[in-house]
Amino acid sequence: MVILTTSSPFALSRWSDFFAHFGEFIKGFFYTLGMSAAALLLALMLGIIFGAMSSSKNKIFKAIARVYVEVFQNTPLLVQFVFVYYGLAIISGGAIMISTFFTAVLCVGIYHGAYISEVIRSGIEAVPRGQTEAALSQGFTYSQTMSLIILPQAVRTILPPMTNQVVNLIKNTSTVAIISGADIMFVSKAWAYDTTNYVPAFAGAAFLYFIMCFPLATWARRMEEENKKSYSL
Repeated sequence: MVILTTSSPFALSRWSDFFAHFGEFIKGFFYTLGMSAAALLLALMLGIIFGAMSSSKNKIFKAIARVYVEVFQNTPLLVQFVFVYYGLAIISGGAIMISTFFTAVLCVGIYHGAYISEVIRSGIEAVPRGQTEAALSQGFTYSQTMSLIILPQAVRTILPPMTNQVVNLIKNTSTVAIISGADIMFVSKAWAYDTTNYVPAFAGAAFLYFIMCFPLATWARRMEEENKKSYSL
């Protein structure tokens, strides 16, 4: 049984204090939303480019795509944040200073671009190879073949795992708190430290992330079920 005294982390006074300052959390919510949207745009661009490169017959393109994927999939996102935000400033003697917002967009976008490129590569490879060969024999360039023929067919295969990557991208933006970005996690941590209301702060943060992620995750599951049904017919 939880005793709701003023010293209890579950005390009503702590929750009323949380709701009184909820505006600060909403600002963090929109900061996270904007950061996620910009990072997703970058990740999609990189994912499409490197996904197409990894599916090409050109060995140089495939090697470049493989290096990109392996480097960013096998190094922690937190290390990438520290390198871009602090390391570049130190290496350049202060000439390169990137804001916390754009550091997050770059790091999260490039990091998830590697995962999205693998999703796109698998989607491209799911389309029969003969369609690529037929398009090229008809005079289409490789980029035209990808954009006009292969990728539109691969979309149904790509969408469910792509949506899961979007959910992971949103959650990984919380890493920006390490460099004091004004996202949900940093706002929650700062407010909790100032007030010692840790339970309301982090429960509120979890709820705001849930609002962003749950609809996407649910939609991805539905798409996956629809794909299974269509392929089983």
